[in-house]
Amino acid sequence: MNLDNLNKEQKEAATYTEGPLLILAGAGSGKTATMTHRIAYLINQGVSPYSILAVTFTNKAAGEMRNRVEKLVGPCPGMWIMTFHAMSLRILREHYYAAGYDKNFVVYDTVDQKTIIKNIIKAQNIDSKQYPQGYLSAVISKEKEADSDPEHFLETKGENPKTKVIYNVYCEYQRQLKSNNAMDFDDLLVNALHVLRDNPDILAQYQNRFRYIMVDEYQDTNHIQYEIIRMMAQAHQNICVVGDDDQCIYQWRGADIRNILDFEKDFPKAKVVKLEQNYRSSGNILAAAHSVIKNNRGRKTKKLWTEAESGAPIVYKRCDSDKEEAYYIAQEIDILSNNRSYDDFAVLYRTNAQSRLFEDALKRRHIPYQILSGFSFYERKETKDIICYMRLVVNPADDLALKRIINEPKRGMGPTTLGKLEALAKVNNQSLFDTLGQEDVVCSLPAKASKYVKEMMDVLKLCQQEKDNLRISDIYDNLLVKTGYMKALEDENTLEAEGRIENLLDFKSFIYDFEEEKDNAGEKATLEEFLERVATDSDTDKYDDKAGKVTLMTMHSAKGLEFPVVFMPGMEDGLFPGHRALDREDGIEEERRLCYVGMTRAKEKLFLTSASYRVLYGQGDYTRESTFLRELDKSLLDEAGDTIYEPSRRTANRLGVDTGSLDGFSENPPFRPFSYDPLKYAKQAVKDSAAGSGIDFMQGDQVTHGKFGHGIVVDVDAKTVTVAFDEGGTKKLAKGIAPLKKV
Repeated sequence: MNLDNLNKEQKEAATYTEGPLLILAGAGSGKTATMTHRIAYLINQGVSPYSILAVTFTNKAAGEMRNRVEKLVGPCPGMWIMTFHAMSLRILREHYYAAGYDKNFVVYDTVDQKTIIKNIIKAQNIDSKQYPQGYLSAVISKEKEADSDPEHFLETKGENPKTKVIYNVYCEYQRQLKSNNAMDFDDLLVNALHVLRDNPDILAQYQNRFRYIMVDEYQDTNHIQYEIIRMMAQAHQNICVVGDDDQCIYQWRGADIRNILDFEKDFPKAKVVKLEQNYRSSGNILAAAHSVIKNNRGRKTKKLWTEAESGAPIVYKRCDSDKEEAYYIAQEIDILSNNRSYDDFAVLYRTNAQSRLFEDALKRRHIPYQILSGFSFYERKETKDIICYMRLVVNPADDLALKRIINEPKRGMGPTTLGKLEALAKVNNQSLFDTLGQEDVVCSLPAKASKYVKEMMDVLKLCQQEKDNLRISDIYDNLLVKTGYMKALEDENTLEAEGRIENLLDFKSFIYDFEEEKDNAGEKATLEEFLERVATDSDTDKYDDKAGKVTLMTMHSAKGLEFPVVFMPGMEDGLFPGHRALDREDGIEEERRLCYVGMTRAKEKLFLTSASYRVLYGQGDYTRESTFLRELDKSLLDEAGDTIYEPSRRTANRLGVDTGSLDGFSENPPFRPFSYDPLKYAKQAVKDSAAGSGIDFMQGDQVTHGKFGHGIVVDVDAKTVTVAFDEGGTKKLAKGIAPLKKV
């Protein structure tokens, strides 16, 4: 391994291995290279990968870090490089009993959380206008981030009508989670903390194992994440944290900037290394960003610099209206794209509500775009439905999932019938799945419901029984076809239903990618891990930098990304900084850090815009230019501001068509390159996969299995096929679902 490609400070950080280390890494300063070389250096010095823990905030960042380490030193079995939530999940999977859960617990996402709380509001006759679901969810999440249970909440806030309502909702929410053998995102961290804190033997196990701990984006850690890391590092004190207080932009969701500012108080012997050389942006962009961020009081002193040229000046445009602002940005992209790919451009706004005008302006010019932090792929109805089917294969006690899909597709299960089933399950202290598993209960349902619910239960039970003998993609195909879900969409015969089928087939591509990733790593792809990946994926994980599209996103979503050309619209007081931040100094400082993050995403060109008149949330008003614009070093601005546009510079017929999709994605090119219909082909492949499980076999047949490979049938009975596989040994497989094909 060669460290010569690191600069002096990076090399110093990479080779300092014993004792606490704080790496203050400015934007674009090569922190990932420093971290990966530090891990590789430890391994080269004889440290076992098994003793190394590296924690970051997105699956994408964790994957990239592992890949870069393994390029330097080869495979690293046993090393943990993962997100905080993934680390907590792994601890809880190993010690579920200490958390008071069954082994097959599931993780609920924000949509599940909304559903439960809405149901509680209805059941407890709470005024949803006075106590909206979003407010109650936020309060509960904030309490969990502070490690405050319902009793502690009531004790510290005092009992009054408002706190009593929140307390009752919080208690019932936790009861339903536990009843469903489920945790939400906050529970993953809270329960992992309690397992470590309340079980010294378990804590010692991880302290002894992980002699070297590294934490990326340390400025974004919350109280519980801080406590988990602090406890695990107590034994050896070999903790390295990497971060930048100037990029702490998540205080609104629990991040505590004091964790990085006070690191030297927590670890008095800590060494501090500053990475201030920037490898991303031009000199003018860095100078402009510094002229804004230097106004923050709560920061450690540092200033980014670069060996690169000053580059283009910053362009600022004051537009008459928000519509003109969107038109201006689309026009600028149109002209600059003559010499650039659309991937080079990003429009970073403060709120999602700003995106609509940019979508309209880009569509008018037939410029393809993608939105991050819009309507999540995993929150689409059809995707959420099939995920719930998959969750029931893992955890039959998941009542929330069963209630969602029991009538998807329609099975004659109306609210009244479902309500009676829930009441029966409650009386018998059973899950809904166990209740429906009783023959007399299913037979008592209305005729249509009885038939279709029994078919659904048979498919789910078969998938549960054969889960370990099936690939995730095999389970998916069987659920999609044999539950009748895909047929119901086909029978609708509408463009909307066809779009949903496209989304479901696109989701299968994601499953294939997951299986391939696990195969390449020599690991088993399990349904449990796949569902955890789905539940913990972030918007940044879904970003495609080779899509050939302009990217629209909030500045919060842009953290960790970079683009040659960046537009930052809405530079107005009340919007950016937001009106709520204007009331507090720490609010303004966080908004200023967000501005700094946005500006330092740009590599070559940075455009700032504002509108004299803006309509937001249905209200129109005249605006004042942002505080941050007034702080900006005016010598760095392009005096002309605007570009002179000539019609001859425009491309007359740019390729690109609007698909009219609801999630804001536009497609390019406007024709299919294949003679066959790809959608029809993909649908048939799913049906063939599920139908292949119904083939009749005879003793002596040579077969192939999607998971176990080639084999010979040695026995057949009414329900099973026994196969001797060349490499997988002898397996008894269930008829009707085993993915066997005759050779």
